[in-house]
Amino acid sequence: MKYDLIAILGPTATGKTTLAAHLAAKLDTEIISADSRQVYRRMDLGTGKDLADYEVEGRHIPYHLIDIVEPGTKYNVYQYQQDFLQAYKDIADRGKLPIVCGGSGLYIESVLRGYQMADVPENKELRQQLEGKSLEELTEMLKTYKTLHNTTDTDTAKRAIRAIEIADYYKLHGLAQASEGNQPLYRPLVIGVSIDRELRREKISKRLRQRLDEGMVDEVKGLLAEGIAAESLIYYGLEYKYLTLYATGKITYDEMFSQLEIAIHQFAKRQMTWFRGMERRGVKIHWIEATLSMEDKMNAIMELIEN
Repeated sequence: MKYDLIAILGPTATGKTTLAAHLAAKLDTEIISADSRQVYRRMDLGTGKDLADYEVEGRHIPYHLIDIVEPGTKYNVYQYQQDFLQAYKDIADRGKLPIVCGGSGLYIESVLRGYQMADVPENKELRQQLEGKSLEELTEMLKTYKTLHNTTDTDTAKRAIRAIEIADYYKLHGLAQASEGNQPLYRPLVIGVSIDRELRREKISKRLRQRLDEGMVDEVKGLLAEGIAAESLIYYGLEYKYLTLYATGKITYDEMFSQLEIAIHQFAKRQMTWFRGMERRGVKIHWIEATLSMEDKMNAIMELIEN
């Protein structure tokens, strides 16, 4: 075949997982998740796993890299590259065409472009130096290392310290962050699911209310009851940041909802910014409208695969 990997990407609430599952059913293949938070067990509603999407007409579509690590741990793009390669080989060795699907742009781009990453160890001395500094001070310090494309690096002081730690490691060891290098290169067909901004906002708000009704607050309270530190959950950002602040009495329910809703809208916008950046960096993305019927989407993708 012309392609040895299909990638389906897009911002949150575009239905990309459902599309990937239907395509996997048609091609008799399996899906590799590219979501930086769905790797965590028992973090289901907050990460939007929607595992029911992997059921297509009574058939279960096998998926990989979901529910593989415990909450409270710090999973990163270096680990993702290693796990992706293992999952890819497992699927391809059985004669199937792997599909990678998700909204974590760095994770997807790291495998599509073969980024050279390093497993950055903890620098206790540097952490001691940074301890006690405000988020604003840490943000300014991080700017001296790199341009801040990813604002989640400065979502909390803990994340900012880790970002500085990583940037400092790369600087000391003469490595360029996310430089192309030592990973396998694929021949990918990249499909992007696009959606009108206002419709995206509407779907995000509706989905947030639905997940709260399904027990997202209880999920976070359960994780806290397990003994997972509040700051560890806040580290994961978005839902876990604001739900933890609510569960620990720092903000009201209404404040949690409004602040979280705004944060998710901003996150979706950043996702699209990243994907457009991928195009500028040489990744060809074939965009498909989210509002098309599943049949039309499938026809468009099959035409790309066959032609």
